[in-house]
Order: sequence, then C-alpha cells, then structure tokens
Amino acid sequence: MIFKLAKPIIILVFCLFILSGCQNIFNPVSRVNDYITGKAQMEQKKQADKTLAIMKCQELCQNQISNDLKDFNLGPCLSEEIIPDWACDVAHSLRQDVDNEKGNQCAFFTQGKVSHFVEVDGNCNVLKSY
Repeated sequence: MIFKLAKPIIILVFCLFILSGCQNIFNPVSRVNDYITGKAQMEQKKQADKTLAIMKCQELCQNQISNDLKDFNLGPCLSEEIIPDWACDVAHSLRQDVDNEKGNQCAFFTQGKVSHFVEVDGNCNVLKSY
C-alpha cells in the first residue's frame, strides 16, 4: 500500500519542483524591460543635454556679438563648459587653419575634461555638435 502512494507522491513533488522553477523564467523578461527602459531614458537625457548645450551656446554667442566682446575671426572658445560635459566653440563655416590652433579651441575639450562640444560660426549658426 505504501508503494502505491509513493509513486504519486514522488510525481507530485517532482511536478512542484518543476513548476516552482518556472517562476524564474519571467524574471529575465522584467530585467530586459528595465534595461531597455534605462537605455531609452539615458538616450533621452543625452538628447536633452545636447539640445540644451546648443541653445546655451547660441545664446552665449549672440550675447558676445551684441556686446562685441570677442573677435570671432580667431575662432575663440566661448565656454569651456557651457553645461556639464559640453564646451562651446566658434569656428569658420569653411574650416580654416586658425580653427585648428590649440589656443583657439576649448582647452577642456582638448584636455578631455569635457567629452562634447558645440561649434558655431560667427553668426551663431550651429556647425557641429559632437
């Protein structure tokens, strides 16, 4: 009699182990979802930072033009860090040798203190953002 009950009990216990293990199958799905959501939020922040850096760089450029404080023919650095990790620089719309001189570039970018820059021309039009 005990042997007749042992087989169904063993099968029942085995099935419980199998079914309890199936719960872990769904965890990776939620982790993937969290990963994708996190990546999307990081990309949105990068785009928002880029947009903000461009706007602030153009605003600073326009202020410099209206106050006539900078000689834009030399392609000066307008801000070493216009927002965190972004520099703001002036260059010629057809790049000239003066634009490649270290003294006319943002030192924070060339030294690696900031990773990104916005480059505008003498009329404050965006040439490049990186």
